[in-house]
Amino acid sequence: MTTARRLPTTRWCLREENHDVQMLLVRELGLSPLISRILESREICDPDDARRYLSPSLRDLHNPFLMQDMNKAVDRFVRCLYHNEKVVVYGDYDADGITSVVVLLHFLRKIHPRVIYHIPDRITEGYGLNREAVERFRAEGIGLIVTVDCGISDHEPIAYARQLGVDTIILDHHEISGVLPEAVAAVNPNRKDCRFPFKHLAAVGIAFNFLIALRSVLRKEGFWKSEFYPNLREYLDLVALGTIGDIAPLVDENRIFVKIGLDLISEGKRVGLQALKRVSGVEHQVIDSAKASFALIPRINAAGRIASATDAVELLLSENQDQAEELARKLDGFNRRRQVMEKAIFHELLEKLEDAFDPGEIGPLVFSSPNWHPGVIGIVASRLVDRFGRPAILISLKDGIGKGSGRSIADFNIYEGLKRCESLLISYGGHRYAAGISIREEDIASFSVQLQEILRENDPETDFTVSTAIDAQCSLTDINHEFLSQIEQLAPFGSRNPEPILCVRNVSVACPSIVGNNHLKMRINGDGVSRNSIWFSKGQFLQDLSSVVLDIVFTPQINTWNGSSEIQLKMRDIAVQLNS
Repeated sequence: MTTARRLPTTRWCLREENHDVQMLLVRELGLSPLISRILESREICDPDDARRYLSPSLRDLHNPFLMQDMNKAVDRFVRCLYHNEKVVVYGDYDADGITSVVVLLHFLRKIHPRVIYHIPDRITEGYGLNREAVERFRAEGIGLIVTVDCGISDHEPIAYARQLGVDTIILDHHEISGVLPEAVAAVNPNRKDCRFPFKHLAAVGIAFNFLIALRSVLRKEGFWKSEFYPNLREYLDLVALGTIGDIAPLVDENRIFVKIGLDLISEGKRVGLQALKRVSGVEHQVIDSAKASFALIPRINAAGRIASATDAVELLLSENQDQAEELARKLDGFNRRRQVMEKAIFHELLEKLEDAFDPGEIGPLVFSSPNWHPGVIGIVASRLVDRFGRPAILISLKDGIGKGSGRSIADFNIYEGLKRCESLLISYGGHRYAAGISIREEDIASFSVQLQEILRENDPETDFTVSTAIDAQCSLTDINHEFLSQIEQLAPFGSRNPEPILCVRNVSVACPSIVGNNHLKMRINGDGVSRNSIWFSKGQFLQDLSSVVLDIVFTPQINTWNGSSEIQLKMRDIAVQLNS
């Protein structure tokens, strides 16, 4: 029978194996050969590195004082503490910014009663510190501004604050363009003169390192008269949410934060997170990075996207169950509204791209509209990147000015691309994978053309076919419960540490059917073993799977349904063998 030969849907990339490294890991750590192969494919080749990866520990955190200006930041806050100055923590309205603010407030309010916070309104104030806020802070008697998840590009308002006699400490992780602002301290691992070895912290991770350093200095100075002082480990549930929410690489310090933090979320000691778990339908479940990403973080983000981030801050600060329940329901309502907006924009763009999209043409996806809410376009841009494998920038227009959110792919640094387009932009900021812009409506067409040229120059050989990186090739007989229990040691999964993706060749399909919302369910047979599988949103390939021999790419998992559990293959892609 002839098939449409539409498979595979992606380009498969399988690294060459190094058997010596694999055998070393097997011998030193007692791992299975397949787990060792997965580690080796992720460039974890040294037994000591593998031990740290498999058993993340706070003992392996780097010295926070290696961050440039950390000493200055701590000294300035200690001075403010002893002089009883009023302080404002100024954050961003996304999950990373919100959790950063909450982490700082939880600690700083324990040692200093005069700490307030402010998160700007996305619509009326926009991202970052602004002059009007600085004037208001000065009138309120603020002596120190601590910016977190923003500030590194806010030269003018920080200089203005300095003129008014207000100091600024910056705790930020965004890319740095040119000179630093006139702050007392600019703590950012991306500084070229920063010796801190890990450069990929989310803002909440930088805030946490600041608290480690501050607590260390205060302990040495005898600030706490007893041996009891704040236990920073208790804040790692919030650090985990901010880190996952910012899609920061789950390696090095981030892996430590998230591994411990997810366990804390599952324990459920924080009142606000317990309430959020209840409205999200995951109250009695173990929280992994996927549940955090799809259940908890969107509700935290939704407040800052379409309403006020203050509601999310107050939920995470709350110690009153009734108040927390009310705020959690409020955030859940915001999230439902966000989903409706996002779905409408996404389907609108799919209709535009259905006929116009050329898979062979290199170019970013740049669209604009006065009808889009600026708080949700970043999510839609992410979905476009996942769908089409291209950088995407969506722009919300109002009164001739566009506010845009961009997302990118692994092969293209969108921040560096925007830097080369800065003559067409009012402002821009961000990092390798995500960025924001402000642009005049009349410049959008020229911006799109220029960005397309930059993308072509970036790597002329790149065809922007979506790739699937395969960790290892194996047999269906390898996929058993013992192996899946070992896979759990590789979690938490996320950016730079995705779920393992395996390949099995020469299998057949039995009983293919469409279930749910166009999901393809089938039985995979090979090597004398049969496993159930699911391929989400791929029902259109049902007719291509009759009487053919296949190679499959998948992630093995345990599927629990109605109290029973079984091994299931979560399909990533399928290739029909040409001689079948």
